[in-house]
Amino acid sequence: MKLRFNRSQLCIPYAVFLTAFVIAPLFVIVYYAFTDGQGQFTFSNFINFFTSTNTLGTLLYSFALAVVTTLVCLVIAYPTAYILARSPLKKKHVLLMLFIMPMWINFTLRITALKEILSAIEGNISAYPFLNSVIGMAYDFLPFMILPLYTSLQKLDKSLLEAASDLGADKLTVFLRVTLPLSVPGIISGMTMVLLPSMTNYVVLDMLYNSTYIMGSLIGSYFSAYDWNNGSLISLVLLVIILIVTLVTDRFSDKDSNARGAVL
Repeated sequence: MKLRFNRSQLCIPYAVFLTAFVIAPLFVIVYYAFTDGQGQFTFSNFINFFTSTNTLGTLLYSFALAVVTTLVCLVIAYPTAYILARSPLKKKHVLLMLFIMPMWINFTLRITALKEILSAIEGNISAYPFLNSVIGMAYDFLPFMILPLYTSLQKLDKSLLEAASDLGADKLTVFLRVTLPLSVPGIISGMTMVLLPSMTNYVVLDMLYNSTYIMGSLIGSYFSAYDWNNGSLISLVLLVIILIVTLVTDRFSDKDSNARGAVL
């Protein structure tokens, strides 16, 4: 019997990988989130999470840290990406590479170097935990904001900018009415790539001697204490938050794309 090859068979390795390393662990998390230490079904984990001032405070602190970090990255990355995209230099890709190169260096080494710089400037880095956390997060995730913005700005149709100028718009009006709206997909993509990891990246806080917990460190503390139930519950809550943010940003991107298509 001759075996026939079908292109659909190429998805089998991916399906096996997805089942073993994504779906199965997710079921384990859901199981522990809805059970107690004896394996009995319960909602007490959810009740404790939403009634505990410790966990809610950690969630709010994590969200505030992520929002501030995202805004700082956006303020720094947008002018940088705009200048690189509009630059007439033939070697502007080299300049872009300079912003990406720090990602090639070991993460621990980069944060350690940043800690030494902050220690030299501030003296006692533990005196400004939130500020140092934002600096460390922004330093870590800035390239993830620059790349989507640069890609979005690089693909802008220059004829639209020229048309706006021919119609009498000054440079500021062209930027606010044409460039900025057309770069919204890049802004949303960059904000998503920075906001969500910033809520859980507790390594930066630990290396900068920040004693404040965020959601990632809280999950780690529960699992270190072999409390898989509460750790899984918080992981599940974060997963739901990420899903909601992703759905909202996707719908916003679709609406923005439709609006731009109607205008064009």
